[in-house]
Amino acid sequence: MEIILEADHLRKDFGGLIAVEDVSLKVRAGSLHSIIGPNGAGKTTLFNLLSGVFKPTTGRVIYRGRDITAQPPHRIAHLGIGRSYQITNVFPNLSVFENVRLSAQAMGRDNWNLFAPASRFKKYADRAHHIVEQVGLKGKGDLLASVLPHGDKRKLELGILLASDPQVLLLDEPTAGMASEQVPQLMALIAEVRKESNKTILLVEHNMDVVMNVSDAITVMHYGKVLAEGTPVQVGANDQVQKAYLGELYK
Repeated sequence: MEIILEADHLRKDFGGLIAVEDVSLKVRAGSLHSIIGPNGAGKTTLFNLLSGVFKPTTGRVIYRGRDITAQPPHRIAHLGIGRSYQITNVFPNLSVFENVRLSAQAMGRDNWNLFAPASRFKKYADRAHHIVEQVGLKGKGDLLASVLPHGDKRKLELGILLASDPQVLLLDEPTAGMASEQVPQLMALIAEVRKESNKTILLVEHNMDVVMNVSDAITVMHYGKVLAEGTPVQVGANDQVQKAYLGELYK
C-alpha cells in the first residue's frame, strides 16, 4: 500500500524544551493511523509540524513522495492535508450551511472573485448541502453554529474539514468534550466518511477504546519520542507501552 504521508526524523525545539525528538512514521494511504501517548508526549506538536503550523528544527515532512517541509499551512491544505483542532473551530455567527460553504469555496478558484456570477458558486452550495447531510446535520443548516450542542459542533467541524476535500485528515482529539454516549456516533461517522471517500485519517485520541477499535496502526509517543508502533494487538501487548501509558490508564 502506498505511503501517503511521512515524518522523517522530525525534531522540534522550543528554547531548551525538545517537544518532538527524532520522530519518524509512515502513514499508508486509506488507513486510519492513531497517535497516542500521555499529556505532553508531543502529539499535537507533531500535528503542527505535519500541517505546517510549526517548522521543524530538523527533519522533513513528505506528502505523496514530495518534501513539503517548507510549505505554509494554507499551501499544505491546498495540497490535500486537512487539519482539525482540539478546541472546536467554527464561525459561531454564521449558519451551519455557511460554515461549510465558505470552506468549500476557500479551496476553489473563486475564493476572492467578488464579481463572479452567482451561478459560479452553485457548485459550492451543492457540495455544502451534501456535506451537511453527510455529517448528520440534516435539517440544521440554517441554525447558527453558536447554538449547536457540543457534539453537533464537532460534526460541523468535520463537515468544514471535508468541504475542502482533503485526501488526508489530521483529527486532533475529535471526541474531546463529548458525552460518552455521543462518541460512538461520531466515530461511526468518521469511519463512514473514510470508507465512502477513501480518505486517509491520522488521529490523535485519548479514548483508548476508540483507538483500539478503529485503528489500522498505532504510534505511541512518550516524552517527544516514538515509544512503539504496530497494530492495536501489538501495541496493546507491548510491555513498554503498558508501563508508560496503558497501565496508567487502567490501573
